[in-house]
Amino acid sequence: MTGTSTADPGLFGPDSVTWQLHADPMMWVAGIRALYFQALHPRAVRGVMQNSDFRRDAWGRLMRTADFVGTTTYGTTEAAEKAGARVRKIHRMLSATDPDTGERYGVDEPALLLWVHCAEIDSYLHVARRSGFRLTDAQADRYMAEHRTSARLVGLDPDEVPHGRAELAAYFTSVRPALAAGPDARVVDDFLQRPPAGALLVPARELLWRRVADLAYASLPPYAHELYGRPAPAPAVTTRRLRATGTALRAVPARVRRQLPPKHILRAMARLGPHARPAPFKVGTRVPILDRGAARRGDGGDSGSCQSWRRAGTTP
Repeated sequence: MTGTSTADPGLFGPDSVTWQLHADPMMWVAGIRALYFQALHPRAVRGVMQNSDFRRDAWGRLMRTADFVGTTTYGTTEAAEKAGARVRKIHRMLSATDPDTGERYGVDEPALLLWVHCAEIDSYLHVARRSGFRLTDAQADRYMAEHRTSARLVGLDPDEVPHGRAELAAYFTSVRPALAAGPDARVVDDFLQRPPAGALLVPARELLWRRVADLAYASLPPYAHELYGRPAPAPAVTTRRLRATGTALRAVPARVRRQLPPKHILRAMARLGPHARPAPFKVGTRVPILDRGAARRGDGGDSGSCQSWRRAGTTP
């Protein structure tokens, strides 16, 4: 069925930064970076380790995460809200125990949800921009403002989430004393370096997955490398590798990439019409679709929010 202008565009819609950014193939590298980053919060990663067997169902967990992001980005408003409700229900039923103190706490503590959200959004923005996705600072702030919606879906108060890059940077500064590469983070690191694979897939793991994981790790902030205690290439080398990888992946025609599961973009285009597709992107050849009006106005796009992080007690 051909989409119409009256169809539900979902929570974000074709004119959002989110639609454009989440269609970029470098989101897979960004997702792995987010896992490395999130594992540095001992309370947050403990909740994952004590409530899931990701080592035996790594692919299933990865696909469920991709399905959630795809549904909330490209699905209908109803589908996105239902996906958020499912996540909140699951989180309410889960808890973890601090082995040192015996404290039992819920995995849906706002401070933990906030860390997971911020590490994920930062990873998406950082990898995309560093790999050549031309996004203005104003658009990056707009992307963060848009994701106050995704924060609400997982149970956060949107007003308590950083609205722009400046607030996000202040948040990371405030939370750094709580970060550490404890035993659980080491397990995540080992797993991401060498995920279980059948004998026939081991060569592919070493040739492909290992390179992607190494690139994701290298793109972490320097203090994350210090915490993990594993060296990373010089920043300039990492940037060159990210740009080369981004250029190669974006050279694959979008119509081919969209055939990969879970095919949320194709369903959104069928619902809204082909005009709603994420714009084809070529590094260094044009201004992104969201900047066309701004380029005519000369104002650089939406101003976004760059207020300083003001919340008290942000360190979990």
